[in-house]
Amino acid sequence: MKNRLQDIIKGDRTLWVVLLVLSLASILIVYSATGRLAYREADGHTAHYLLRHSFFIALGFGVMLFLVNVVPVKFYSLIAPSLLVVTIILLVLAFIQYRLTGKATPRSLDLKFISFQPAELAKISLVMFGAKMLASRQKSKEELSKAFWWVIGASTLVCGIISLGNISTAGVIFMGMMGLMFVARVPFKLMGLTVLGGVALASTMYFAAPILPHSFGRIQTFKQRIDDHLFGDKDAEEGTTQADYAKLAIFEGGLIGKGPGGSDVSNYMEAAYNDFIYAIFVEEYGVGGGIAIVLLYLIFLFRGVAIVRASTRTFPAFLVTGLVLIYAIQAFVNMSVSTGLMPVTGQPLPWISMGGTSLVFTAAGFGLILSVSYLNKQNKLTEEEQSETAVVVNVPDEDQELK
Repeated sequence: MKNRLQDIIKGDRTLWVVLLVLSLASILIVYSATGRLAYREADGHTAHYLLRHSFFIALGFGVMLFLVNVVPVKFYSLIAPSLLVVTIILLVLAFIQYRLTGKATPRSLDLKFISFQPAELAKISLVMFGAKMLASRQKSKEELSKAFWWVIGASTLVCGIISLGNISTAGVIFMGMMGLMFVARVPFKLMGLTVLGGVALASTMYFAAPILPHSFGRIQTFKQRIDDHLFGDKDAEEGTTQADYAKLAIFEGGLIGKGPGGSDVSNYMEAAYNDFIYAIFVEEYGVGGGIAIVLLYLIFLFRGVAIVRASTRTFPAFLVTGLVLIYAIQAFVNMSVSTGLMPVTGQPLPWISMGGTSLVFTAAGFGLILSVSYLNKQNKLTEEEQSETAVVVNVPDEDQELK
């Protein structure tokens, strides 16, 4: 039985353990944080969202196991351009659907039989495309400069469409791509110009928001949330805001927390099971539990670095770099919002916040990382076998030495 599990669970074992622990923490806290939602949407059946979330967690592990056992890493390089085109089409369709139906935001695409956020697919497809472009142009600075324009063009297009419905997600993805290009040794001049361009764009959005029409609602929301964080939320004068509830949850959790299921604040928060789930976790498991979650994401980041360092080829290394950076940045943003370090924004905590198809896409990203770690181990074993063969071939025959 043990050998069978070892044959199936391939790749970095530490990363598997981290994902398993995060899964257990996710199931516990989602069950606790969805009580209000269950009474409102599921006729009071509090186990409804527990079973739903557990199903998607299990499905996510199935996706990871499939990718690491069946799909070769080189396949991702082959499909990268096509998958990026599909992603852009889906993002555009989501925006068109939003304009035609009058939905609140163009984040999700409803295909009747399934509804999902194309931005989750964009995290994977854009990294795959960027890794392919940068990996194939490492011979000179001139080639890297050409790759930069391909990657920055694709990133600007994809993140620009995503920003129409979710500026923070666009920012997270773009920062991850910037980190990828930095690791890929893109010339500092080009990186510096991109940073300056990003600062100029953010400043323009902030100062132009008051004079823009209501059709530019996300830009106005962008400015409003920064102002609320810097100068105080005017809504707090009339009642308790979500950010206030998050701070209250962390305060009431103290050092040791209220224990599993002990959260009171989750009964009053709209996003207790998603954007502010970290605050509810601290309320129930204390500051120690919150630190443990931070450490798990740090281990995830460090294992990603180890996988990159062990890679013998550039595409797998860049693939892991981009994905690890995006998920690590996303986790940092979520926890920073919950603790009041950053303006309020809608970023779920990877692999902990409640989700459906978003969990499956996140699992696919983890599956790619694990596939590269398994490929590294295979390459290492092959090198060792070749080294042993070479030693055996070079050993002189005893009879010949005596002669």
